Amino acid sequence: MRRALPPLRALLRPGPAGRPPRTRALSGLRAAPAAGGGSSELNTLPSFGFLFDIDGVLVRGKTPIPAAKTAFQKLVNSQGQFLVPVVFVTNAGDCLRQKKADQLSHLLGVPISQDQVMMSHSPLRMFKRYHDKCVLVSGQGPLLDIAQDLGFCQPITIETLREKHPLLDVVDHDRRPNVLYPSAVELPKIEAVVLFGEPVRWETNLQLIIDVLLTSGYPGNPYCHENDPHIPVLACNMDLMWVAEAQSPRFGHGTFMVCLENIYKKITGKDLKYEALMGKPSKLTYQYAEYLIRAQAAERQWKQPIQTLYAVGDNLMTDIYGANLYNRYLEENSRKGSKSWIQAKVAGGRGSAALSQDDEIDNSWENELASATAARCRSVLVCTGVYNPHTEVPLDTRESITETVFHGHRDFRFEPGLVEPDHIVPDVDAAVDLIFQLENFAPN
Repeated sequence: MRRALPPLRALLRPGPAGRPPRTRALSGLRAAPAAGGGSSELNTLPSFGFLFDIDGVLVRGKTPIPAAKTAFQKLVNSQGQFLVPVVFVTNAGDCLRQKKADQLSHLLGVPISQDQVMMSHSPLRMFKRYHDKCVLVSGQGPLLDIAQDLGFCQPITIETLREKHPLLDVVDHDRRPNVLYPSAVELPKIEAVVLFGEPVRWETNLQLIIDVLLTSGYPGNPYCHENDPHIPVLACNMDLMWVAEAQSPRFGHGTFMVCLENIYKKITGKDLKYEALMGKPSKLTYQYAEYLIRAQAAERQWKQPIQTLYAVGDNLMTDIYGANLYNRYLEENSRKGSKSWIQAKVAGGRGSAALSQDDEIDNSWENELASATAARCRSVLVCTGVYNPHTEVPLDTRESITETVFHGHRDFRFEPGLVEPDHIVPDVDAAVDLIFQLENFAPN
């Protein structure tokens, strides 16, 4: 039985005198195993795995959440080996996996390998059709290193494009060139745009990405409004907001994408279309994460198949929505005994999600991802990040919930059931205790 405290639908019912209720405080919550949840015999080998979000679950900005270290001491043995398969599934995309693994090792006090880390851009390794093409990359951090590590051979940054076409970026008057020098090297045609994460200078990135889309990859040329469809856009991380040290959530890459989509539509009258959307809550992300879980179990020679994934996160619209969406996929697969491929067929009714994602994925990866063994994916919500159990809903409960609550991406449908967590706990330490209890898990 799904244990959502409180269910989202309950939040929409007015309280006394027409005022909406506050959600209940959850301090000290420890849920008992679900009724009929199996025998009382203790399990010493795992048949489950953890998918941990990072921001808001383990850290706030660069500050560790106190419960995280306690939780991870329970997940490793005296030699520092994990007792269960663990993957860190973050929508961040501003660094290489090894750097994130090193950061987590330092913060949590346990050894983390890069093979346990899944960045929002990790599934781009499968999109080999684009690896030999010239692609424009947007975001921050070591973008060229990240792109090349993923397999891209000809990435071009926004800054490089700006240097080659200095007339294009003129919003900041102080950065306008005083003297124009002809570029010594002509850039090749840009054949795709890859959005890794929120950039630093939004006006520059928005301007140059629009230029590339409206000129079929030749940004120095005049706009061609008959250019439809535009060149492919692959986007990672759809989080509208995320939690750092500030008291309120901060803009995420999803906010940048909202700006780009609306500018494109305002200029052309048409929707911006994505060749692929990845990062939570996309189904592709969870399929890739399960692949990493299975790889860990195989490396440790745990013979029991991984039946249950527990996704622990702080954001209803990404962590919980994504886990529940993947659970639906697993249930449908179990019923039908067939593949039900990737996010494009369920991601919104606009027809503007990924267009041909199955065709883009290399056959060997497709075979690996399609061999899912998990039967279910359970969502666990913590109260240390974006989710606030004391938040009130709008006074006018008749207002459309999709307008007042849904912070998910444009191409994903809102369904109240997909943002109801299976469990709500105060923090990640309580999540680990709960899951060990649900699984009757007592490692040697």
